[in-house]
Amino acid sequence: MPVTSFRSLLLVALVMLPLAACSTPQSVEVPTALPVAQWDHRPEATKWTKSTLNALKAEGAVLLSAVPDDVEDFCPGYRTASTEERSAFWTGLFSSIARYESTWNPEAKGGGGRYLGLMQISPTTARYVGCEETASGLYDGASNLACAVKIAARKADRAGVAEVVSDWGPMHDPAKRAQISKWTRTQAYCQV
Repeated sequence: MPVTSFRSLLLVALVMLPLAACSTPQSVEVPTALPVAQWDHRPEATKWTKSTLNALKAEGAVLLSAVPDDVEDFCPGYRTASTEERSAFWTGLFSSIARYESTWNPEAKGGGGRYLGLMQISPTTARYVGCEETASGLYDGASNLACAVKIAARKADRAGVAEVVSDWGPMHDPAKRAQISKWTRTQAYCQV
């Protein structure tokens, strides 16, 4: 390349550089913060929270529109909460239940191997409600949580208004239920 052509090219580049800096930046979508969950200390926390939130938008929409009879015990501000706050509550609630179901171990087995994963879901129940996971798929935390949302939503849809996730064992143990309630009630998304 001749020296004059190189100089011309360099001159054009130098003239264009300030103009490029003046271009209109493309808008960048800033994601909202994920809600607080009890599994936040786990490396899978973000994936689990996003999976739960996505499931709530889809199969779990009925949970966001219904007002369970006992919701005041768990989330005093639920009746006036926005959809985002209600989604945060359900995510926090599932994370609290998972603490007692599996100690947040996605590979947990209970009941002699009949209940699997974070939320200890029976493969039979998973099939019944239409979860696509195989038994081994229930060991994937995100899939297990999506299925748990589907189970809770199906019950809420069938009953009109469900007692807050009464299908899970910890909800029948007064001490565990009290601990779950104590935690969810203190979260920002449950304040009046």
